[in-house]
Amino acid sequence: MISKIKGLFKKKEGVLVWNTFMLMILTFSTQFLSFIVVPYETRVLGKVTYGVLSVAMKVALYVQIVIDFGFILSATEEVSKHRDDPHRLSVIMTAVTIGKLILSLAALIILTILCLTLPKWDGRLKLYLAFFAAQALNAMMPDYLYRGLEKMTAITVRTVLIRIFTTVGIFLLLKTPEDLFVIPLLTAIGNAVAIGACFLDAKKRLHVGFCKVSLRDVLTRLRKSGVFFFSRFASTMYSTMNTLVLDAVAPDGSGDRGLYGVSNQLMDTGKNAVSPISDSLYPYMVKNHDYRMVKKVLLIVEPIIVAFCGIVFAVAPWFCAAIFGEEYRDAGNVLRVMLPTAVVILPSYICGFPMLTSMGLAKYANYSTVFGSVIHIINLAILYFTGNMTMITLGAAMSVAEILIFGYRLTVIWLHRDRLKENYHVDAS
Repeated sequence: MISKIKGLFKKKEGVLVWNTFMLMILTFSTQFLSFIVVPYETRVLGKVTYGVLSVAMKVALYVQIVIDFGFILSATEEVSKHRDDPHRLSVIMTAVTIGKLILSLAALIILTILCLTLPKWDGRLKLYLAFFAAQALNAMMPDYLYRGLEKMTAITVRTVLIRIFTTVGIFLLLKTPEDLFVIPLLTAIGNAVAIGACFLDAKKRLHVGFCKVSLRDVLTRLRKSGVFFFSRFASTMYSTMNTLVLDAVAPDGSGDRGLYGVSNQLMDTGKNAVSPISDSLYPYMVKNHDYRMVKKVLLIVEPIIVAFCGIVFAVAPWFCAAIFGEEYRDAGNVLRVMLPTAVVILPSYICGFPMLTSMGLAKYANYSTVFGSVIHIINLAILYFTGNMTMITLGAAMSVAEILIFGYRLTVIWLHRDRLKENYHVDAS
């Protein structure tokens, strides 16, 4: 069946389509399966406790970004270039893993200090450490190896099975708001098993294992990955900062955190639904410079996204109440101002590293996220000092940042459009 599906396309396109499909399944094992259980969590926890959970998950997301440090892009590119050299791949995997362990220790120290010093986080140390363990384990996953090799099937199957286990466990064990710790603990157990299975598969099937590396090997990859880290951190900052800002300004016991949290969960699900398309295009574009494929993908997928967002906008309050419970109806107003993000996110992702890296302009993908983050911080400052900082204005500010980032990337591509013809001509010849 797999070979028949791939056979419908040219060889290189078949690999791209199949790995995009596998990346979608892998992504949904985290996002879609999580989304299935969210309506249960919102009803069991209530909007106040769910708000605390939302903040904890965003803190954990920062942890994952720090530990990954952009390796999902830099290491994927390096693996793609040396895919036929198992020893080189072993060096890459070992150096990246050591680098992530160093970053994990640094992240743990910083998180502990923040929990002990920030008044709003007083009493949340144990919860945040539990989420730290879950996200740190997830960040150690060697999915950059499988993405670079464009062999996503094995890691996808193993990871999905483990995450189904986690989802079922939440339904069975989460019964009251006091059971909140069940969520990060089950996630940590599932991630630990998934990591072990992936490293074992890499050793047995791909002949890639841990080996002796020098400190220089580790530092070189940290340095190369740094530019990708700042881009991803900046991108996460403007989308995730809102939850932390709302946590700081909202009164204790306010349900605003929960209302914003469920809206943001919907947007994260949407973003991650399309990110596999960009993620699989990245190594494909680095290798093939096939800009016609980008046009083909956007013409097929983007109209579907626009139509779906239009429907959601019309029924947003009812949609949120039906999914999360009646007390979350007001989250629909937040969702509406976030929907422009969903419209531009796929073309923005594709115009980022997949397009700009293949054009030799990767630095502009980083500049765009820094630009968006600066604009977002300015907008937050304006909202704060004018007394207009609410969950709705925070959602609107996020949409503004995403639109401006897309505009920045599109402008850079247009100004360097001569490179599109040059690269495609070289590839075609």
